[in-house]
Amino acid sequence: MVGAIALLKVQNPTREATLELRAEQLRVELLQRFSGFDRAQLARQPGVSPYVAYYKRFGKTYHLLLQLESVLLKDKAIAAPNALVLAMLMAEMKNMLLTAGHDLATVEGDPVVDVADGTETYACLGGRIEAIKKGDMLIRDDRGILSSILYGPDQRTRIGPDTECVVYQVYGPSGIWREAMEGHLADLEANVRLFSPNAELCARQILVAANP
Repeated sequence: MVGAIALLKVQNPTREATLELRAEQLRVELLQRFSGFDRAQLARQPGVSPYVAYYKRFGKTYHLLLQLESVLLKDKAIAAPNALVLAMLMAEMKNMLLTAGHDLATVEGDPVVDVADGTETYACLGGRIEAIKKGDMLIRDDRGILSSILYGPDQRTRIGPDTECVVYQVYGPSGIWREAMEGHLADLEANVRLFSPNAELCARQILVAANP
């Protein structure tokens, strides 16, 4: 399952007081919700375990679980380089659903959800080139790979200070419920509207894989 939400006429300040205050409130809520939890207990949470199982197939650890541990055990703030990315990270930390954010103006054609055959490569954030592992879920547009579960969003369509239209794409491996996806998309929109109240909803959709 993959969910997506696109918003037009957004702002993207580097700092935004209202959003940062909500991020701190969320950090406190997470500390209260998961007080005393260790990694094994966190990994068994309903929103986390499907990703843990998915990443384990490839010999990797779900990176949002590591970020959550940093917030809970290392007193790390929920922070990001700009408001649109922070809005995404806040929703991820609340719901633990893996999300990729893109500048919609740089996406070419209609995005397609696919499964890697092991030959695909793309420039991830920061410009490093990664070869997508066979069997990994990915999303691509007419020009190339937008993101994959294991390696995240690409460099070409990254969210930047000049982003005025944003699309968030959410990966839901087997075990993630539609209701959780719907709630996550709602949280993404609500977070953006904290600093862009006049943003226009362009699209909101959930795609579910057909039975073989």
